[in-house]
Amino acid sequence: MTRKYFGTDGIRGRANGVITPELALNVGQAAGLIFRRGDHRHRVLIGKDTRLSGYMIETALVAGFTSVGMDVLLTGPIPTPAVGMLTRSMRADLGVMISASHNPFDDNGIKLFGPDGFKLSDQIELEIEGLMGADLTKKLAKSADLGRAKRIDGVQDRYIEFAKRTLPRNLSLGGLRVVVDCAHGAGYRVAPEALRELDAEVIAIGVEPDGFNINRECGSTEPAALCQKVKEMRADIGIALDGDADRVLLADERGRVIDGDQLLAVIAQSWKEDGRLAKDGVVATVMSNLGLERYLGTLGIALMRTAVGDRYVLDHMRTHGYNLGGESSGHIILSDHTTTGDGLLAALQVLAVVKKQGQPVSQVCHRFDLLPQILKSVRYRSGRPLENPDVRSAIKDAEARLNERGRLIVRPSGTEPVIRVMAEGEDKMLVEEVVDGIVDALTEAAA
Repeated sequence: MTRKYFGTDGIRGRANGVITPELALNVGQAAGLIFRRGDHRHRVLIGKDTRLSGYMIETALVAGFTSVGMDVLLTGPIPTPAVGMLTRSMRADLGVMISASHNPFDDNGIKLFGPDGFKLSDQIELEIEGLMGADLTKKLAKSADLGRAKRIDGVQDRYIEFAKRTLPRNLSLGGLRVVVDCAHGAGYRVAPEALRELDAEVIAIGVEPDGFNINRECGSTEPAALCQKVKEMRADIGIALDGDADRVLLADERGRVIDGDQLLAVIAQSWKEDGRLAKDGVVATVMSNLGLERYLGTLGIALMRTAVGDRYVLDHMRTHGYNLGGESSGHIILSDHTTTGDGLLAALQVLAVVKKQGQPVSQVCHRFDLLPQILKSVRYRSGRPLENPDVRSAIKDAEARLNERGRLIVRPSGTEPVIRVMAEGEDKMLVEEVVDGIVDALTEAAA
């Protein structure tokens, strides 16, 4: 069945364009009805990032949930992984995160979590979509059974304590100068405070949200500001979160970016040495660099690949019993601790290795040389550019040229109208040529 609203990470689109108050109201009513199971007083926990449109969407969701008899707990700005953790910890029936993650401020989205703290399955999302298109008038709560809504305090402190407990009790980050870029997003309070409580010297940037500046020239999608600040402050490490703090990239003391593949390598080797790595395997996506796969192989660690999207990584981890997975973009899932990608937790695991080894971050986090990999995106307005004959011909030609000397991935984004083209191989010039050929064809088709 075709999904009308849900993508690879909830519902996402232009605020007041795709994500309207009416849509949010319908989501609240439909999801609330599906998760009303039993006679107890049902509760939903709602968090958000710092976008201006969050107020509008939050209010509409509250109306939807309370109209079907669910009580609502409002947290204010808090990371996406905190919503998953708190939904489970507070015994809520449902969790909601209002965020468009790394997208610009004028986008927004709705992510849903079940009572176990995990994002919803495709099947449940389809059930919600089915109800969203139905007349729910007769299913609304009676006047005396309407839900209540209230803001709750202390959730940031609970998440900070949760994050700190993922490290050994006696571990101190004292002596480390850390720059943390919170992208003016959901982690702007909790990430700097957690690092300070672990005794790090913290320089915080991207911590002045105004509703419009989330992810703007900052955060994990634009790490140049972080890299510059690390060099300026002569810091030991830089940490860049995205708008909802579920992904992270690092910068070493020289201001060079460390991507999610290197982070997976660092954590995987550390956990294997400590006997914490389940089944001697790591789960990543088809976008992870071949260099990671080869490096893990030298350690006796298998790399399993899934489709792009942290939900697919997590599904594979849960199905097959792995406890570490992620994406090169910085979604790192540590399933012994959390139910989704968590940028702060991943950064803390790497910082623990840095303290243990007592070496510069440039040495600790450079585990392998990346094979030449080119990733480009082509935005389109409508239609199906990948079905264009010229595009299909360009892809076929690229596959023939790469043959067995590299990999090619051409895929539509699950969160925005963009086609992503990625190729990698040992011959950088060849990789660039095949990517450019496909991009040119896509650009013509999308014109």
